[in-house]
Parts: sequence; structure tokens; C-alpha cells
Amino acid sequence: MSVVIIGGHDRMVCQYKKICEGFNCKAKIFTQMTGDLKKQVGTPDLFVLFTNTVSHKMIKCAVEEAKRGNIEIVRSHTSSGSALTQILQKYC
Repeated sequence: MSVVIIGGHDRMVCQYKKICEGFNCKAKIFTQMTGDLKKQVGTPDLFVLFTNTVSHKMIKCAVEEAKRGNIEIVRSHTSSGSALTQILQKYC
């Protein structure tokens, strides 16, 4: 399963990757807006949006890509490792 994480804290990127590896998921993590985010996202199985630490522009971009690819979006207000673990327990 592939997961794209939008938002979160820069210092948590390594922990997000370890958590995803524990669920046998490939993860792309974007904590900052890049110019070509739409191209980098690809077609994952799941979008995880950490809404507290992400810009509206990034959310809009992720939602548009999810609608285009009919991909499920999970939103979480907190960007902790335990929040990601709970999300992956439900969807992986």
C-alpha cells in the first residue's frame, strides 16, 4: 500500500517513515509546499492530511489530486506518530 502524508512536522519525517514501514506501506511525505507537488504526489492508495500543520494551498492541491484519482483522504488535526499509527491501523 502506498501513502502520501501532507503536512506534519519536519522533525517527525523519519518517525512517519518508520511507522509506515511497520505497516508495510510506502510513504511519500510532504511537510512543505513544493512548486510541483501535483506531479510528485503520484497515485497513492491513501492521502493523510495533518490539517493543523499544513497550508490551505497544500490541502487544496491534495484534495484535487485525490478527487481526480478517486483516492481516499483521511484528515487528522494532530500530526503525532500515534495519530498516524491509528490511521494506518484502520486502513492497512
